[in-house]
Amino acid sequence: MDKAADICLLLEGTYPYVRGGVSSWVHQIITKLPELTFSLVFLGGSRKDYEGQRYQLPDNVVHLETHYMAESLVSSRAARRRGDAEQFVRMRKMHEFLRDPDVEGSMSRDLLARVFGSISRQGGITREDFLYSDESWKYVREQHYLHCAEDSFVDYFWTVRIMHAPLFKLAEIAHNVPRASAFHTVSTGYAGLMGAVLAGTRSLPLILSEHGIYTKERTIDLAQAEWISDAIRGLGGSLTEGLGYIRKLWIRFFEGLGRLTYQMADPIVSLYEGNRQRQLNDGAPEERTVIIPNGVNVARFEQALADRASEVPKVVGFIGRLVPIKDVKTFIRAMGTVCTEIPDAEGWLIGSSEEEPEYTADCEALVESLGLSGKVKFLGFQNVAEILPKLGVVVLTSISEALPLVILEGFAAGVPAVTTDVGACRELIEGRLPEDRALGSAGSVVPIADPEASGRAVVALLGDEGEWKRAQGAAIARVNRFYTEPVMMNAYRDIYADALRKAGADEVAARVATS
Repeated sequence: MDKAADICLLLEGTYPYVRGGVSSWVHQIITKLPELTFSLVFLGGSRKDYEGQRYQLPDNVVHLETHYMAESLVSSRAARRRGDAEQFVRMRKMHEFLRDPDVEGSMSRDLLARVFGSISRQGGITREDFLYSDESWKYVREQHYLHCAEDSFVDYFWTVRIMHAPLFKLAEIAHNVPRASAFHTVSTGYAGLMGAVLAGTRSLPLILSEHGIYTKERTIDLAQAEWISDAIRGLGGSLTEGLGYIRKLWIRFFEGLGRLTYQMADPIVSLYEGNRQRQLNDGAPEERTVIIPNGVNVARFEQALADRASEVPKVVGFIGRLVPIKDVKTFIRAMGTVCTEIPDAEGWLIGSSEEEPEYTADCEALVESLGLSGKVKFLGFQNVAEILPKLGVVVLTSISEALPLVILEGFAAGVPAVTTDVGACRELIEGRLPEDRALGSAGSVVPIADPEASGRAVVALLGDEGEWKRAQGAAIARVNRFYTEPVMMNAYRDIYADALRKAGADEVAARVATS
């Protein structure tokens, strides 16, 4: 399995090693476009975080390679060297763009190709040059003096090393990625940078699809990260106000990766208008942006809909990864309200607990402390189509989402939803276009981190059969009319055909266009 592909998918922390969410979408794209061949480049954090493939690769996947960014931090034996001053001028421009893109302006395709074309190669800057050369030491000292002389030099020194070491690993990966006609990254971040590098060094098209906005989610994580040793210098009115320089440096770094990806990608796909506006605010050229909502295979859930009992199940389902960004603890607390009002109700947590086992342990402890043992159950990963008929309502308590497939899958199986007001969730529940809104509400939208509101909304649905059936009817009608798989797949066929034509693969492009 090591051949040239039509499309190379660049995947960070998702398919094929993590179930659900974006991974489900990737598997859907590959399996529903059998006329194309795909290669997969997976970028993960640490090898220990993944325990093997969670998906069987379709026959049209011709290559898979896996890389772990944490391995870029392993130091080689120190040996002082001078470093090439001219090469470091280029590297300096690249680093400064990533650190603060607003100051440096745009990153040219030519500079990107020259910098990454020379990294880790003879005559360019090696990883050892970055770690041990006089030129590198000079640059780090200078930047510390200019920007954060009052902060610990040791903290700054190791921050710069940890932040930039993965760039050398990415360059090495890019040198060896098998041939493809076009590249498609499913996020910005390191996968987006990899896409920008490959597009720049090989002069091939790059497609970007963002489900969530990577820079927003990273900002939330970094603003709270305990491993960053800087002080919060007061509270402000925004997420980043009052943060120390080193923490802001990390945030600006990932903002820079996002902007670089936006500069190199065409098209730039988002799932709904709110995310498109965020992309524009973060530097995406408006003429390259396009909205393609997720679509579900409605036929897959026909049996689930037919299997529903006439009586509404008093079961509340949370379907998703058990991680902090999904705010599972709010769901658990909401079940306290539900079980008080509806004593025979149960809450089922359906999804992987492998990603953050400590968080899962906290959730289990919370269930016990609230006296909900036996009422809130941890079921692990399940076949969604088989479990949806057993649910009366799907609840999503996330603090950040894009356009969650699980809500659409629930709709196709006839299950209304209660969601937080994030991403496209309000559009899914209440409708977006006038003809969509005319279908009515498919559940309720509640504030973030408000277990009482979530619980009351669930009780209102499960406690009123007439209201539940109205919400079910709107859910079924909405997904069938506006969010089907063929609509989404046809949009991506057009995008891939256009990219293949730009790459000179006209014969493949014609085959895709007529499929």
